[in-house]
Amino acid sequence: MTGETLLEVEGLRVEFGASVAAVRGASLSVARGQTHCLVGESGCGKSVSALAIMNLLARGGRRGADKLSFAGIDLRGMSDREMARLRGDRMAMIFQEPMTSLNPAYTVGSQMAEVLRRHRGTSRRDALDRAAELLGRVGITAPGMRLGQFPHQLSGGLRQRVMIAMALMCDPELLIADEPTTALDVTVQAQILRLLAGLQRDLGLAILLITHDLGVVARVAHRVSVMYAGEVVESAATADLFARPTHPYTRGLLECVPVPGKVKRDQPLGSIPGVVPKVSPGFTGCGFRDRCAHANEICAGDIPRHRTDGDHEYLCRLPRDWAHAA
Repeated sequence: MTGETLLEVEGLRVEFGASVAAVRGASLSVARGQTHCLVGESGCGKSVSALAIMNLLARGGRRGADKLSFAGIDLRGMSDREMARLRGDRMAMIFQEPMTSLNPAYTVGSQMAEVLRRHRGTSRRDALDRAAELLGRVGITAPGMRLGQFPHQLSGGLRQRVMIAMALMCDPELLIADEPTTALDVTVQAQILRLLAGLQRDLGLAILLITHDLGVVARVAHRVSVMYAGEVVESAATADLFARPTHPYTRGLLECVPVPGKVKRDQPLGSIPGVVPKVSPGFTGCGFRDRCAHANEICAGDIPRHRTDGDHEYLCRLPRDWAHAA
């Protein structure tokens, strides 16, 4: 049923050793048939959050959460074997760089068929037929020929389409897409986004889309969570967030987007000074305070989480109408 919550994440924490707190209490939810975009600049913890949900953290990463639930299943207590059965079957992920995600030593067909044979126990012939069907569905011509090719024989756009088709082999309920259009040219980006939107409409997919491109967010998202320094600093329905951004970081991101007709020729584009900090375990206060023009000593303490009208949330000491009061 569209609108029913499929993935619930509350208080997600990821640490690497004693020096890096990559994710600090992040919370979000994804509903069936909808796209939830997780947005923020590089280094803010978006990809690590996705890998933590899928239990694919690099060695040394530690995951904790107050709640981590998929279709009512508590993912925190699942063994590696149980999680492996769920991954690729009911939950699937498209990785950021398809060339490093596909094995260069195996053909496209063998890699796609392995997914279905492992999770559903089908014959190799049936698995290859399913792979060819999905390659055609994602817009790849001559799919039978492509099954016999190796990844290096395909363009970046074709490799990304192969990754999408592979993720759909078992008809997953949730698709996590980590920057699926980053390495592609603008035309192919638009094709991939239309493809994902069409597949969602036809299959009822829930999509968690990770991106730094606010143009992509505006086109495809039903809901947006803005992440900074391992925290979700603002979350709202897409139209509400673009119309009434509240956290200073969200406002800064939107001010960096050039608007045709408003950005004057030869004038500098908007920017946020500084870089995302590396936060250690035990860090307190607002992670954005060193880059925020409105920060003061209060920002080094506990920061309240506000919920405004509807389900618009933000993490900041400033009131909702701080820009008008300034």
